Amino acid sequence: MAVEEEPGGDVLARTAGMTGVALGIDIGGTGMKAAPVDLATGSLLHKRYRVLTPQPAKPKAVAEVCRELVSHFAWQGPIGVTFPAVIKRGVVRTAANVDSRWIGTDADGLLTETTGCPVAVLNDADAAGIAEMRFGAGTGRSGTTIMVTLGTGIGTALFVDSVLVPNTELGHIELRGKDAEERAAANVRETQDLSWKAWAEHVDDYLAAIEALLSPDLIIIGGGVSEDSDKWFKYLVREAEVVPAALGNNAGIVGAALFAPVTVTAPT
Repeated sequence: MAVEEEPGGDVLARTAGMTGVALGIDIGGTGMKAAPVDLATGSLLHKRYRVLTPQPAKPKAVAEVCRELVSHFAWQGPIGVTFPAVIKRGVVRTAANVDSRWIGTDADGLLTETTGCPVAVLNDADAAGIAEMRFGAGTGRSGTTIMVTLGTGIGTALFVDSVLVPNTELGHIELRGKDAEERAAANVRETQDLSWKAWAEHVDDYLAAIEALLSPDLIIIGGGVSEDSDKWFKYLVREAEVVPAALGNNAGIVGAALFAPVTVTAPT
């Protein structure tokens, strides 16, 4: 069967026997990166290639950068793409951290036409979560798991007994009168010149709100700051277990590749 529908339900079960290679592209607010991925192991087969996200990030401009990423690897085959928005059956429904002209855009169709390859697009945090549940910190875990990606904004992916609830977008809940992203995203630490401790206290407030809403058993923290977890995890005081993402900044690429429109082959 083809993995090309909206990423709800048991995504992990649908991709369990997947073999082959797909290109994963991770579109962020400041950068876009790509690499071909071994779908059986989640390993990147080449060093990831990164370029800046065009500003403003209009649909055609972003599509042209995707073409550049595809050309860099001389890629001809299935592609999975992450996007920082709610994605419903390949169509963009929100645009919190990208140009508002994306709303209503058939991202699957635009990127398929521009790259000349079959493309499937999904929410960026959902992609990272899929990768972590398959190959990373969430492997084999039951109960309620939430993946939180801290970057330009805050992304979330919710799993209940490994079943994804897509497009949760809990980075936009209200936190002390502000959008949570304005207090706890990774770029807040840099723009406000906060110490790791001061910023971690903001993140802890955010995670406390998530715990109050969902009572998760496991919280996986992704994004570049997860690689510095030794500097700030010690300031978190949560009931749930909090762990850094095992795949680091590659999680989005790996999850995107898993969601590419490729054939799922049962293991022999």
